[in-house]
Amino acid sequence: MSGDVSSGFLGQITLDGPSGTGKSSVARSVAARLGAAYLDTGAMYRAATVAVLDAGIDPEDAEAVARVVAEARIEVGTSAGTELVEVDGVDVAVRIRGAEVTRAVSAVSAVPAVRRRLVDQQRALVEAADAVVVEGRDIGTVVLPDATLKVYLTAAPEARAQRRAAQLGLRTADEVAALAVDLRRRDEYDSSRADSPLRPAADAVVVDSTDLSQEGVVDRVVELARSAVGARR
Repeated sequence: MSGDVSSGFLGQITLDGPSGTGKSSVARSVAARLGAAYLDTGAMYRAATVAVLDAGIDPEDAEAVARVVAEARIEVGTSAGTELVEVDGVDVAVRIRGAEVTRAVSAVSAVPAVRRRLVDQQRALVEAADAVVVEGRDIGTVVLPDATLKVYLTAAPEARAQRRAAQLGLRTADEVAALAVDLRRRDEYDSSRADSPLRPAADAVVVDSTDLSQEGVVDRVVELARSAVGARR
């Protein structure tokens, strides 16, 4: 399937799932296909992590983390075609994808005060858009529980490690194996945290991308969006 579902699409699509499933690429493509806004909530937590690291704070010190993030000015764009991520006016769009931030982001994002602050900001950005695709880990369960369509994107661990390695330019078997270990660690951390754990919403459609191309996943989500909008009319 190709082309727009509808140039008049109105609604909210949530795309949750663990790292390495292709959420960002799929969400951007779906937003572009639908003419919708796009919000990467993971980028917000990574930006908060930059603020914590720059302040010299231990990411495991929840009280200090909450204080630093409360004072930081975190801004993200909502265009599918342009990535805008800033902390206190400084562009951190490249830095947030680095290894240092990746190692620390789960601890920072597990702090309840951080989540409350960023969820409020996420909802404000969503309310400003008539149509939006939002990706993250708790969007369908916490941020937008009444979304038009909820999708939980998953994939086999091996496939996820290979995809993330390709994104980071890693090629050796040892590098991919180390990345797989890191993904499993983050999955466990995110799934077991007390506040907003990573899990599918009860009414989410689970899409396994292991054997699908990115375009195939995009087509599937667009098809689901068509059905969801039709069902609400």
